[in-house]
Amino acid sequence: MKILVIGNGGREHAIAWKLREDDPSAELFCAPGNAGTAAIATNVPVAAKDVAGLVAWARENRPDFTVVGPEVPLCLGVVDAFQAEGFAIFGPCAAAARMEGSKEFAKDVMRAAQVPTAEAEVVRTAGEAREAVARLGIPVVLKADGLAAGKGVSVCMTKEDVDAAIADMFDARKFGAAADSVLVEQYLDGEEASLLAFVDGEHVALLPSAQDHKRLLDGDKGPNTGGMGAYSPAPAMTPDMLAVVESQVFLPVVRELKARGIVYRGVLYAGLMLTANGPKVLEFNCRFGDPETQAVLARLSSPLLEPLRACMDGTLDKVKLEIDPRSAVCVVMVAGGYPETYKKGDLIEGLDEAAAQPDVVVFHAGTKPAEGGAALTDGGRVLGVTALGDGIKEAVAAAYRGVVKIKFADAYYRSDIAHRAIERLA
Repeated sequence: MKILVIGNGGREHAIAWKLREDDPSAELFCAPGNAGTAAIATNVPVAAKDVAGLVAWARENRPDFTVVGPEVPLCLGVVDAFQAEGFAIFGPCAAAARMEGSKEFAKDVMRAAQVPTAEAEVVRTAGEAREAVARLGIPVVLKADGLAAGKGVSVCMTKEDVDAAIADMFDARKFGAAADSVLVEQYLDGEEASLLAFVDGEHVALLPSAQDHKRLLDGDKGPNTGGMGAYSPAPAMTPDMLAVVESQVFLPVVRELKARGIVYRGVLYAGLMLTANGPKVLEFNCRFGDPETQAVLARLSSPLLEPLRACMDGTLDKVKLEIDPRSAVCVVMVAGGYPETYKKGDLIEGLDEAAAQPDVVVFHAGTKPAEGGAALTDGGRVLGVTALGDGIKEAVAAAYRGVVKIKFADAYYRSDIAHRAIERLA
């Protein structure tokens, strides 16, 4: 079977790794891929956002199935373009991908579907933003409406934070057109969790819960990033909460979209705040999360391709997901200076030694292949060292045993991934 995976990050390496584990005979391609995917697949020199280039490659190479990793090609309509050519592809159409591509659209859908979420106002100028903050009060959250690589959210605890966020979004135009509209949103207190679900337009199949670590520094301090690590399951997300989120979040959203003429097929990701009044939605993503996918797919015992196909065929209710009862932890190693300016092209050492540790797999994110099978840094988030363990403490220990084997210039990682889960055990 010939399968194309679109993207070049840790999520895409994890998807390709799982597909390869499930079917060693599969003919795998990654566009554009990274040094990790190069070891298990054929990298294709086409950028993930180059929809025309991807379609041209598909016409020539005729993949049996395509899996889209990142949000940008989904929002650009890669699924629509492939389906117009008759190619089977996993992911939501461009209209459905607006659940991530526009926070204003997602908030409107949530309100219509009566999904629990924070109160918010949409603003388009710095003055409007200040007026909305005055109404909602501080602390408050400012969110760029469009795609900003996970960095367009400012949690403002003080007036100075608000001033800085408004300056970034409206004066410095740090997020460009993504901040033409901005959501000023009520601050929600609680513990965050991530929940991914397969969706076939009608049915929903929940994947195991996870928790991401957005802040750069230990203790959840420092700037927001694309994610410094993740673990699964998130013990704060109880079985009762899972049932509530399925019935009060995922299913109402899928039905509301369908009522608007939009059939959602793919993965729908809900970022949740577990408040004293129950789970509330912070955001939706239209694809697998990163780095949550690395931890979640490490726990998926059943073949990945089956639910991917079922989502697009409308047969998800016939699929049973099998989940490894062990815990999984992913620790992200980043380049010095991330999430701002960072170097590329540094040699990464110790990858084989890390992967040789029991129950450890190293997923490449910002890497590129070099001569002799070596890998060089090629992004801010460089690697996601992922491990399984009989409990969360065991998984954490295994992941860090892998991390310490790896060296590259100015490498940085948080030392407290899964700290909330561990604190619950104390």
